[in-house]
Amino acid sequence: MGKATPTLPDRLFTWLRSGAPALLLTTGEDGFANVAYTWAAAPDARRVRFGADHGSATLANLQRDGRAALQIVAARNLAFLVKGPARTIKERIAAAPFRIALMEMEVVEAKDQAWPGVTVAPLAYQWPPEQREAMLAMEQAVYAELREWQAEG
Repeated sequence: MGKATPTLPDRLFTWLRSGAPALLLTTGEDGFANVAYTWAAAPDARRVRFGADHGSATLANLQRDGRAALQIVAARNLAFLVKGPARTIKERIAAAPFRIALMEMEVVEAKDQAWPGVTVAPLAYQWPPEQREAMLAMEQAVYAELREWQAEG
């Protein structure tokens, strides 16, 4: 496994710039790990934005504790764990058809978890055929909002 860096390495930033599914890890009130599937995108190599569902244990954990990790698994044996403090920057991702908070993580560590000679399968949403086009369009709109959102004022 590779070393940890304080920002996103170039190949990880390139992957996250356009947006990708990720596993979001938080710590529950009981001290055990909580995992949720989410969308993530990086506006730069120091920040990653992602969604957290309203009413979920994940969002409650983030609001209580403020620490998060994202597990990124992608093509070409890209496997990273990204850690850092996270905060809500927008109450709702407008592009999503359900209530998801827009969160932002300050990257404090990105650890390469790839093993030489081992290939991982990328995380990906598999939409039902009758919903595929609409859901892919929505997903791309969510990624754009994660990347490009700017605070007003």
